[in-house]
Amino acid sequence: MQHMMTDGGKQKMKRALTVLALFALLAVTFAAPAAAEPNGRSYLIIAQGNKLPEKLAERVSAAGGTITRTIPEIGIAVATSSNPNFAANASGISGVRSVAPNVRLQWIDPDLSPYRFAAENFGNPPTSGDDDFFFDLQWGHDAVDAPEAWNAGARGAGVRVAILDTGFDLDHVDLAPNINLGLSMNFVAGETLSYALPDPFSHGSHVAGIVAAADNAFGTIGVAPEAELVLVKVLGDAGSGTFEDVISGIVYAANVDADIINMSLGLAVNRHGFFDPETGEKLADANEVAELLVALGRATTYAYQQGTTVIAAAGNDANDGDHNADLVFVPAASPHVISIAATGPLGWGLDPSTDLDVPAFYTNFGQSVIDFAAPGGNVDFDLLAAGTLCTVTFVTVPCWVFDLVFSTGSNLNPAIASYLWAAGTSMAAPHTAGVAAIIIGQNGGSMHPAQVEAALRASADDLGKPGNDDFYGAGRVNAGNSVP
Repeated sequence: MQHMMTDGGKQKMKRALTVLALFALLAVTFAAPAAAEPNGRSYLIIAQGNKLPEKLAERVSAAGGTITRTIPEIGIAVATSSNPNFAANASGISGVRSVAPNVRLQWIDPDLSPYRFAAENFGNPPTSGDDDFFFDLQWGHDAVDAPEAWNAGARGAGVRVAILDTGFDLDHVDLAPNINLGLSMNFVAGETLSYALPDPFSHGSHVAGIVAAADNAFGTIGVAPEAELVLVKVLGDAGSGTFEDVISGIVYAANVDADIINMSLGLAVNRHGFFDPETGEKLADANEVAELLVALGRATTYAYQQGTTVIAAAGNDANDGDHNADLVFVPAASPHVISIAATGPLGWGLDPSTDLDVPAFYTNFGQSVIDFAAPGGNVDFDLLAAGTLCTVTFVTVPCWVFDLVFSTGSNLNPAIASYLWAAGTSMAAPHTAGVAAIIIGQNGGSMHPAQVEAALRASADDLGKPGNDDFYGAGRVNAGNSVP
């Protein structure tokens, strides 16, 4: 629900504000068991081309299943069946390429360790003079030179960014002004678009705020504070979801003319198959994994063909993509997806002039898998062990916390705006999406994805070794360099 606030209401919210610090690597885990389906198991039916076979529903019924969803744009249908032979039967339907299990997986790690404190009576920061009173905690904006772009008049106006994620705090004072509720969509059965867990760490809200928190004299500012947010829930609030929902969300976002899709989610998939880590049950063999990747790749290709730039987190497994061919991180490795590694400072709370671009210890890397780098947060483990306190403007927390990324959270009480810190390539991707929104906005509000990627490349700061780099790809994105 969107709402307007009076000055008195803002002061009341300031007094009630709760700020959280989360050391949350948001790493992707391997497969989790699928939830029981009321009508049996769920399957993706993948057509031989991008068109579904004629009379598919009748043929699936004859094979012992029921169609529950179709994604006709890319030749994919979803069916349920309690027949153990359904996959083999349906694979024989004329025009069907394959049938793969629509398993429910953990795309975002829900095992978070919150560091919490309450703060009251916030005023304007004494250093910047900005009236969004948490702006001075957003070192990532300094790293990508967002203020320089704003001063040149580039703020992402007229650009539509789809955030594919968990649920969202729809009435957060920093998010509500930029949310297009009419286009926002929930694909997760049994849940609502609005984040409903009591834990104020809403992954979707945090990501959305990095992209486009409003410049509204309150809280934080997004990299592209005038961009439009289309919120698309493809994962449950705890971070699990199906290939069906993620694929559906990508196609939907492209169909509503999103200029950018941000996916701060992903799976570290072993090409040889994956298993339930608790029971050892094989959930998909090597062939089925390959077909699931084909299905996901059709969705990202469709978005690209529709003119949507797709940006995704590169993953937090510290994996060398150049030398571990068995492990693939999707959707970052899917066709036409811009993959983002994470950087961050070490000891920024002690010394704000410190290097903001140290490769994050957790980030995936490799020239074959990384396109760009962006602020995702880092951890100085010596500071973590020491527990030393630092104060930045009016906020005092352990010094290591300031090296994480600060953004919006969620609160079940609409009168309270929550904020928190987190780290991960999940935070790096939306910094890049914000920079991309600034670029598109400066080019009339519409650009082909290839042009967007070229502009990101031309404006990025070339860090590491010259040219393409293991950790930085083509460079750390820079909004200031992208404007005249």
